[in-house]
Amino acid sequence: MGGAMSTVRVEWTAEPSVASIEGTPEESCWYAIQTRCRFEKKAATQLQNKGIETFLPLVKEVHRWSDRRQIIVQPLFPGYGFVRVSDVSAHRLRVLQTVGVNGFVMMNGIPVPVPEQQIEDVRHLLANDIACRAYPFLKAGQRVRIRGGCLEGLEGILISEKKDHSLVISIEAIQRSLAFRIDGYDVEAV
Repeated sequence: MGGAMSTVRVEWTAEPSVASIEGTPEESCWYAIQTRCRFEKKAATQLQNKGIETFLPLVKEVHRWSDRRQIIVQPLFPGYGFVRVSDVSAHRLRVLQTVGVNGFVMMNGIPVPVPEQQIEDVRHLLANDIACRAYPFLKAGQRVRIRGGCLEGLEGILISEKKDHSLVISIEAIQRSLAFRIDGYDVEAV
């Protein structure tokens, strides 16, 4: 009957390393890196030892089995970490030669910078012990399906109005739709 339960408390670790990289923080950018499965912590430690500033958001989860429970610290985004470098081309090889690092997250062959504000937002949540968990990336206008609850399996288009999220179900034959709020429901992309 042993299954794992959900996140209870969160924390962030792998604070920016003290070792600096050429250039000032204003000139450097954050980049996402992909890591081997279960190598996130090892890769972050090795990168810091190389003087590369890293950020690896970690969460504490309580896993319960029928005979015991245990607190496990795991990456918030399995398979990913973040590095901050002033010149990605100059430091790329140093990052890629780190055990457990598979590569940079790239678009059209170019490493994609992660906005500073997004990193700070994650740090802020974790530093204030706000319970959070990884969630599928969804965009307004995307087709989604509700998971769990009395609306399990319901599909529609995700819309976002100010702070409310709604699901639109359409009946194409009569060209009519209806919308309802789905805040509090778990949804997944279809």
